[in-house]
Amino acid sequence: TFHSFANANLRKYAAKIGFKSEFTILDRVDMENLLGMLRKNTRALPEHHLFPKKQTLTQIISKSVNKGLSIDEIIYDEYPHFSPNLAQIKKIHEEYVRQKREHHFLDYDDLLVYLKQLLQDQPEIRQRISSAYQFIMVDEYQDTNPVQAEILHLLSNINKNIMVVGDDSQSIYAFRGASFKNIMEFPRVFPNTKIIRLEKNYRSVQPILDLANVIIEQAANKYKKNLFTTKRGGTKPVLIAAESEHAQSRFVIEKIQDLSEKGISLGQIAVLFRASFHSFDLEIELAKEEIPFIKVGGFKFMESAHIKDVLAHLRVISNPYDWLSWYRIFLLLDKIGIKTAQNIYSALYKKRTGIAGLFTVNVKTGNPDGFNRLKELFSMIESGHMSIVEMGEAVFNYYWPILKEKYDDHPKRSRDLEQLLTIMDRYRDLEKFLTDMALEPPNSSINNSLSSHDGNMDRLVLSTVHSAKGLEWNTVFVIWTLDGRFPSLRSINKEEELEEEMRLMYVATTRAKENLYFTYPEEIYDRSSRTILDRPSRFLDGLPGDILQKSYL
Repeated sequence: TFHSFANANLRKYAAKIGFKSEFTILDRVDMENLLGMLRKNTRALPEHHLFPKKQTLTQIISKSVNKGLSIDEIIYDEYPHFSPNLAQIKKIHEEYVRQKREHHFLDYDDLLVYLKQLLQDQPEIRQRISSAYQFIMVDEYQDTNPVQAEILHLLSNINKNIMVVGDDSQSIYAFRGASFKNIMEFPRVFPNTKIIRLEKNYRSVQPILDLANVIIEQAANKYKKNLFTTKRGGTKPVLIAAESEHAQSRFVIEKIQDLSEKGISLGQIAVLFRASFHSFDLEIELAKEEIPFIKVGGFKFMESAHIKDVLAHLRVISNPYDWLSWYRIFLLLDKIGIKTAQNIYSALYKKRTGIAGLFTVNVKTGNPDGFNRLKELFSMIESGHMSIVEMGEAVFNYYWPILKEKYDDHPKRSRDLEQLLTIMDRYRDLEKFLTDMALEPPNSSINNSLSSHDGNMDRLVLSTVHSAKGLEWNTVFVIWTLDGRFPSLRSINKEEELEEEMRLMYVATTRAKENLYFTYPEEIYDRSSRTILDRPSRFLDGLPGDILQKSYL
């Protein structure tokens, strides 16, 4: 790897960059712990809680290095909710850099940064290292970051002996620091480059490749190529418009059941989506049908902490003696610990008057304001004839300040809660809703990667497109191909991000071997933007019928 190569050479030439050869490498946990200590020691740390936790500080600093951007740029672009604390964050970063230098620590990102510095500042050493390798070959070049590209340029500048393999159409990791420009500018950086196009595809049938070719042809910046195969047969990909999200989920399930009857195992079928929350409704329906699945990328809907927090408030409405949910609710409040939570519940239980008993509970807490807000929430729910979604909205509004305090990525999690409200809107019975939320299909699980997934295991795969790169299935469903969801609303007015979303659609398309279905709900109200989303993805909309078949449920 780049990092092990850097480590070996930095050990040899550590003195040239002002370090001992016995320097310590900080892994991710070490980095978080050091930043955590510096965070606590920062006198300017604001008293309010909208300050990044140590894990988020680690992400901010790492992104700054890998993307070649300042801390200011990373904060304003990706973490704007922390911008009021920019000065304190930069102070922690400065102290982090000082501590590493003083104690001879290098984190993973430093390995690359200091190797680049060594090669730039020490021509003799660059000559020595470069001369040791007759050829330099790099795989997955589209996933390299600017620092890695510069290292390769410095290493190969003497012998001009570099070959890279990559697919510009699959450059989809900008959020990790990968630079699309690296592969596109390679011929300029290395004059007289010979370009070899690998266009024969061994995975997909020709109708799927025809669609992939048309999708990527829309890209403004690309290497021209035309995928083909010698495989025979195959059916055209289909774009299905469903009247609602629920209808979309039901179509996918019924089609999967039909495919199973035809001998295609669940393990040979995948459902792909742009963002983790897009699969939530489908997960509920899979649970009801007892269809086992593995989810990769993001978290399972019913297992995510913020969803469980909101559901706890609804569960006690249905069952006021659900002490586990009450404890979860009380412990969300600052300065209320397990002992106080026990005392509150004991007092509530003794009254035997359900939710109403909470209004007269007289237990001393360290957070009377927070406890009173909780009482007001349940008083409002008890006194009004609310629909299920209105109850959900009331809980969401109450929970919002808690969410902001508890999670650094609260903007992302709030979208999950908006999706929960959308699901709630189709229920009329609270108990039925809670029962469906609690169902768990047999053998379902979540994983961060599919590398250990056995294709013969009879479980459906649910995956973000990012996590599916490099993998293949007999049949692929790409759900939520709705403009504003795929591409996301955030990317629509940003040219580079929109281009990456197009490449993401190309990656999703080329995961399928035999059958490919795109689905979208015809009309959805987006709560965050307060707009109606009602057209298919711009990457698919208007494509000719001989490339993409259209169908309406």
